[in-house]
Amino acid sequence: MVRYRRNRVPGATYFFTVTLRDRNSDLLVRHVGELRTAWRRAHERYPHQVVAAVVLPEHLHAVITMAEGGCDYAGLWREIKKGFTRRVAHDGQSPWQSRFWEHTIRNERDLAAHVAYVHVNPVKHGVVARAVDWPHSTFHRYVRAGLVAMDWGTEGVELPSLRTGE
Repeated sequence: MVRYRRNRVPGATYFFTVTLRDRNSDLLVRHVGELRTAWRRAHERYPHQVVAAVVLPEHLHAVITMAEGGCDYAGLWREIKKGFTRRVAHDGQSPWQSRFWEHTIRNERDLAAHVAYVHVNPVKHGVVARAVDWPHSTFHRYVRAGLVAMDWGTEGVELPSLRTGE
């Protein structure tokens, strides 16, 4: 088995991209409730904080801070994928690509850039014209908290510097 070099820092914040095998699928948004359930259950085993996330039809992006002392994000994604697959894949075949992209967040500027990337991703992929129009995103949480304006992503309003764990 191939061993990938992954940066494992207990309690660190990471950016992830996780995709389905079929890049033309809409499975994730069609079954977003099942994805949320699988994610909540995985959280019980692998505590973490979701800093930012967006679910698109065939892939998702997330910025996650692992719990203090925790760094098994591979286990977290394995549990999420497994739980989702059990709920939606009636043929038993996993719809997920076997791997995922991971990046360790290095500083406040890196964090802000990745949170912005997550939130603007539906616009970038052309599924909506404005970030606020995509329902499967933590963007709405940021608006409610007063961290960004509703028009962010359409008028180039900058995302403020954010600190994880607050």
